[in-house]
Amino acid sequence: MRKISAILAAMPEKKIITSEEIGKAIRKRRKELGISQERLAEILDVSYQQVQRYENGMNKLNVENIQVIADALSVPVTFFFTTGYPQGVAEPPLPYAPPEEKTLLKHFRKIADHNDKLLVINIARLAAKKP
Repeated sequence: MRKISAILAAMPEKKIITSEEIGKAIRKRRKELGISQERLAEILDVSYQQVQRYENGMNKLNVENIQVIADALSVPVTFFFTTGYPQGVAEPPLPYAPPEEKTLLKHFRKIADHNDKLLVINIARLAAKKP
């Protein structure tokens, strides 16, 4: 029994990410994207008060909700669990983008003509304004 206690005492203490820290990460990312709490609530199909409770850390998020929120905010689930930890690489991490965005960007970069690029941008603007 003493050996087990000695081993446990020698192990580094693991930090648990709190609901409040996850909530701060949600708020930070939402603001980076310029999304209101009301809009995020619509995307998540919850009330804006529920989004407030998530962001304030008042409600604990289950695994399913974390995945839905991560998808809505275009970040990997790990985004919420690396808050406050130093990055292990010298370069800043690239923002997470869904596969469709990566495909669009790949093709957009191949467009040589400036006017064609403007056309694609305008089409995207028009499509984004559709209800």
